[in-house]
Amino acid sequence: YVRFHLISPLIQQSAENIVLFDTFVNILSHNLGEPAYEADVAQLEYKLVAGEHGLVIRVKGFNHKLPLLFQLIIDYLSDFSFTPAVFEMITEQLKKTYFNILIKPETLSKDVRLLILEHGRWSMTDKYQALMKGLSVESLASFVKAFKSQLFVEGLVQGNFTS
Repeated sequence: YVRFHLISPLIQQSAENIVLFDTFVNILSHNLGEPAYEADVAQLEYKLVAGEHGLVIRVKGFNHKLPLLFQLIIDYLSDFSFTPAVFEMITEQLKKTYFNILIKPETLSKDVRLLILEHGRWSMTDKYQALMKGLSVESLASFVKAFKSQLFVEGLVQGNFTS
């Protein structure tokens, strides 16, 4: 079981940065779909989660090949690239996801409650408005570059691993 949290103060600076971060994580997951398929067949699991303060990478399985899967994820993260078509597809998916959250009373009330309780939190409405204003391919590329330059890492490894 391997879990790493890539933390960056850049994410919470604006609603647009949060949307760019969500876009980045979704494109990264999309890019990993085909190369990580063999790991999935071998019952190795991975998950990329866009957390509030950074990217959470979770990898688990009963195999000595687990470090290779983790290395694959890190390689795709360090050499992040995307096409404008994939960017457009992911932003359209995010629009639907954000809209669906806004039309459900229970998820909207949770968002409002957390907005009241947490200092510096951006509301789903703010994020949806930032997305609807339009993102550019260039803004995502510059965000990813800045994200990777302002990174702090916390990690946990459990299981049959040597130091």
